[in-house]
Amino acid sequence: MGLAIAHQLARRGTAVLVLSRRRSEAAGFVAAGMLAPHAEGLQGSLLELGQQSLQRIPAWVAQIEADGGSSCGLRPCGIVVPFPTIAERDRYPTAAWGQPLDRAALEREAPGIGPRWQAGLLFEQDGQIDNRRRLMRALERACVALGVAFQEGSEVLELQQNGRGALAGVRLRTAEGDERQLPARRAVLTGGAWSARLLPQLPVFPVKGQMLSLQGPRQALRRVIFGPGTYLVPRHDGLLVVGATSEPEAGFADGLTPFGQRQLQDGIAALLPQASQWPPMERWWGFRPCTPDQAPLLGPSPIEGLWLATGHHRNGVLLAAITAELLGVALDPEGGSVEQDLPAGIRSCLLEAFRWDRFMAPSVSPPGASPQSARQSGTVNAAPVQPPG
Repeated sequence: MGLAIAHQLARRGTAVLVLSRRRSEAAGFVAAGMLAPHAEGLQGSLLELGQQSLQRIPAWVAQIEADGGSSCGLRPCGIVVPFPTIAERDRYPTAAWGQPLDRAALEREAPGIGPRWQAGLLFEQDGQIDNRRRLMRALERACVALGVAFQEGSEVLELQQNGRGALAGVRLRTAEGDERQLPARRAVLTGGAWSARLLPQLPVFPVKGQMLSLQGPRQALRRVIFGPGTYLVPRHDGLLVVGATSEPEAGFADGLTPFGQRQLQDGIAALLPQASQWPPMERWWGFRPCTPDQAPLLGPSPIEGLWLATGHHRNGVLLAAITAELLGVALDPEGGSVEQDLPAGIRSCLLEAFRWDRFMAPSVSPPGASPQSARQSGTVNAAPVQPPG
């Protein structure tokens, strides 16, 4: 989020400084990179936000690649969501946006898929991006090319306010261990799972996820397979990214666990048995920034001058494009015109839907209609939102 917003602001002519404690902590380096508002079974305003972002991603990627000269690894490969029965398939919240598959069609789209799965949905509009190896580096290079400044190893210790309660600056500790004050009247908090440490009012908490990768044959799997609790994301070179556990009870506990790794192996065996024989390449973990309704916090914060872009949970990579646009326009409305800027009315509605204080008003419906991704919770919600037309 920090890089995406910095890039967008720089394109609009704003000077930007990025403060980062440790870049390897960023969820963008550990996620699988799925672009899956439909495969995830999102609903309500969160589905709309995801769809708006998905539409913008090709142009957003083109900007990054043009500015920085590096590929982002975008692949509009489509995503297959398998189900044990046709009835479960047809009850899926986003079924109306997908192509229904029977067992024979499922085998054509995902050769070797496990015998448990008798039906499926193909979301051809969903896809993936190689965030770990390409997107994050490409964003960094694009930011540098546009003059964005970086202070790596600088930990923000405190948000400072003036007598009116507006943002006045930050107190930080540098990589050399020195503490100093940095004046600032405008800033964006993109601290991910750690955001509430700087602003305790924010209902953001970590949900740990463990992942691994396998090296399969090139083109062994063309589509992403998004199963309940496990997903398989094939890269262009045959690398298969496998995720992810969901461990809210782990807090910020580092490290892999035997239970988590076994859970991933069981998921591989159920979804694509042949992949159980592919050699493992890497294992890692990270922390998703979660909120009570698993939807992001966007827009103004309790502190005047401080803006929020955090709490994206499972969909940070997907929502980066729309988040960067919403925050970029809000922070610099007079900046350079961007062709794809949403109309002001839609921007206002989206920012209103994802206010940080929405949980304080019980009468206001949350932006996501379910407390989890329908697929990852293993549940199926009520009738699907109807697609346009």
